[in-house]
Amino acid sequence: MAITLVDPAGLPAVDAYRQVSVATGSKLVFVAGQVAWDGDGATVGEGDLAAQVEQCYLNVGTALAGVGASFSDVAKLTVHVVDWSPEKMPLLMEGIGRAAARLGTVPVPPATLIGCAALDVPEHLVEVEATAVID
Repeated sequence: MAITLVDPAGLPAVDAYRQVSVATGSKLVFVAGQVAWDGDGATVGEGDLAAQVEQCYLNVGTALAGVGASFSDVAKLTVHVVDWSPEKMPLLMEGIGRAAARLGTVPVPPATLIGCAALDVPEHLVEVEATAVID
């Protein structure tokens, strides 16, 4: 495994992610921002943040698998949420939890959450991009 996740002393431990990832692999994988489209390009979970988060994470997993990687190879995630407010955190975590159950993993690499005004398609509520490292 090319990624080691760490919570260094002096930084708070956060359940949803680790503060630092250390990469030792030789190939970088950059996954474009994934939205809540199914394989046919139809939006999944219109109006349902948790369902869209789940689909985004599943799409990241599909993209990673397509190049021989998995969530255990992810060094960094960036999550963009439309009209973010702290009240949306339970729905975000619900979607991540559902995706983790379906993927058989807990995606906890360092992550950045960014609130934004809108995404490419008005129905999209969230977009997730990933950077991974593989040998």
